[in-house]
Amino acid sequence: MHRSNILCRITGVLKTSCSHRHQHTNTQATIIDGKKIANEILKNLKAEVEDIVKAGKRAPCLTAILVGDNAASATYVRNKMVAAKKVGISSDTIRLPTETSQDKLLEEVNKLNNDEKVDGIIVQLPLPKHIDEQKVFNSVLRTKDVDGFSASNFGLFSLNMCALAPATPLAVHELILRTGIETKGKNAVVCGRSKNVGLPIAMLLHSDTHGDILGMDATTTICHRFTPPDQLTHYLQNADIVVSAVGIPNLIQAHMVKKGACIIDVGISHVKDPSANQFKLVGDVDFENVSKVASFITPVPGGVGPMTVVMLMKNTIIASRLNSS
Repeated sequence: MHRSNILCRITGVLKTSCSHRHQHTNTQATIIDGKKIANEILKNLKAEVEDIVKAGKRAPCLTAILVGDNAASATYVRNKMVAAKKVGISSDTIRLPTETSQDKLLEEVNKLNNDEKVDGIIVQLPLPKHIDEQKVFNSVLRTKDVDGFSASNFGLFSLNMCALAPATPLAVHELILRTGIETKGKNAVVCGRSKNVGLPIAMLLHSDTHGDILGMDATTTICHRFTPPDQLTHYLQNADIVVSAVGIPNLIQAHMVKKGACIIDVGISHVKDPSANQFKLVGDVDFENVSKVASFITPVPGGVGPMTVVMLMKNTIIASRLNSS
């Protein structure tokens, strides 16, 4: 039986099933279909919300704050709201102009903190340069911080205690567990050290199972964009599990990867496709060639991305229970 993706043991167990896999005829690797797994989890989350409503409580509520007119950010927020609707979570988006002051943004966050009808708060990144991101994240009430970016949640998480954790690391955690990848005592390399993605992924991989976090007991190494190429290759060639979250197209090449490794590609970059004269999404991994060496691999798009949105919905449901207790 797979363990739940939920880091806080008191919140219950998410229903799981066998992993979804399909084989590409010209590759060795099994392709981990994040979109298919995400859709199945969404059905389970919808049932959870229906149970909450049947118990006489209101549906969980998620509110996003979008500052500025970044088209990609608007798309990300829209996708989150679409997912919320599928699950039965009520949602709202507060749009603020680019010139919004930090004090004004903090004021909006405080209003949501004090609104008993709001369970989860998202402050969509990136924020304008004149705003201190971490100060804004820290202003979000811990039990409503569904992004898991506040210092209070991150501190609890790092101490192996009950916390709302960032959605992308949760997505990676869930994909590895559902695919049945053995992690205990295995060598793992995380490429990327950001406080919202790379670092918490590494913490999940190396954590033990004696606290609130359902850790994975791997021996974990963190690399990043300034790790010399020869050293990066050295670490990768000894890694049973590779998670890359750097945002550098084709950073991970086939010759760098241990045969039979599990590859989780979190990176997202827009590159020009000469054959179609348009831009396309790619990850950090040279998918075509690495998939001939690896045992499991996630595609971009269609891998970690859909799962990240699902984990955000799960965090919102957890937050609704925390705020109603």
